[in-house]
Amino acid sequence: MTAHHRQDLLGRDDSPALSRRAFGRTTAGAALGVLGSTLLTPDSASAQTLTDVDILNFALNLEYLEAEFYTRATTGQTIEQAGIGVSGTGAEGQTTGGRKIDFGASTLRIMKEIADNERNHVQFLRQALGSAAVAKPAINLDALGPVSTDRDFLVLARAFEDVGVSAYGGAAKLISDANILEAAARIALTEAYHAGNIRLIVALKEIPTRQLDENDYAPPPAGAKYFTTSRTGLAKIRTPSMVLAIVYGSSTRGTSSGGLFPDGVNGTIRSV
Repeated sequence: MTAHHRQDLLGRDDSPALSRRAFGRTTAGAALGVLGSTLLTPDSASAQTLTDVDILNFALNLEYLEAEFYTRATTGQTIEQAGIGVSGTGAEGQTTGGRKIDFGASTLRIMKEIADNERNHVQFLRQALGSAAVAKPAINLDALGPVSTDRDFLVLARAFEDVGVSAYGGAAKLISDANILEAAARIALTEAYHAGNIRLIVALKEIPTRQLDENDYAPPPAGAKYFTTSRTGLAKIRTPSMVLAIVYGSSTRGTSSGGLFPDGVNGTIRSV
């Protein structure tokens, strides 16, 4: 982590920045109070009260997945081998599957930059959460079959980035602390940069992709829209339950493991 990253966490030189230490304090403080919001839909029998810590740990699970996915593809290493911490509360698991991908020069440059962003997101959330951070759960990067070509990789990258953007959007109203909301929004904006870039690459390379769920619009050539937006131009969002249904590979209520997370995720938000 560079001195620049330590001094300017949110990238603002012209206004007071939220330091990792301060962010951690506000997160811990928010944990003392609960949100009167639900994990699923308002009429769900599985409604929960959630803290900001719960929401950030849910995001951390997803960032572990993305960081592993891109780091493995660009370097052949896991994030732990790259020096990123993976310990914490809950069951720590190994990352299996995945491999270094032979990208073209221009695509490799983009994927390396995304990989760096995702590792930084993991570090950001882990340091913000401190001792409350969840461990990296078991991750199976080959859950949908071996990814051995750049085209295979881009199909999954498209899905991961679109799900990531929608997950942050869906969780926004569950966050109570304004500073935490701003930080989460800035991560979401970065994920949106990634998503737009990858959707364009997929379209230009004419790589067929599949619709993830009813909230998804596959990019060309499979679909007609370059962006996953509503009729009013707003980004599509997903509840945590909808996100878990995709990464677990099952929308059955109560599902708590499977797919990319063979043993489930860590933290309070664990099931569909």
